[in-house]
Amino acid sequence: MKEESENNPEFWELRLYVAGQTPKSITAFANLKRLCEEHLAGKYHIEVIDLLENPKLARGDQILALPTLVRKLPEPIRKIIGDLSNTDRVLVGLDLRPRQVTSTKGE
Repeated sequence: MKEESENNPEFWELRLYVAGQTPKSITAFANLKRLCEEHLAGKYHIEVIDLLENPKLARGDQILALPTLVRKLPEPIRKIIGDLSNTDRVLVGLDLRPRQVTSTKGE
């Protein structure tokens, strides 16, 4: 899988850090899978890291809260904390949708 991501700049490498099979972890994975299928079909790889099984892995990406999604590729690295239920926030956080610019004209 690594070769595919290195050869294809459009390939997305995502890591989801969780702590066991909690409702929030399960929801985060389901939301992430749905968003990837809708916006990145065939161009992504999700690695789920359970910190209950491998707590030392939290250091590498400086994980402070769970669940946390880390976009490894394309660079720059991005992090989103939570169950990923706010679709707009996740799409903006992953740079799949531009930030909405609010106009202050007339105020």
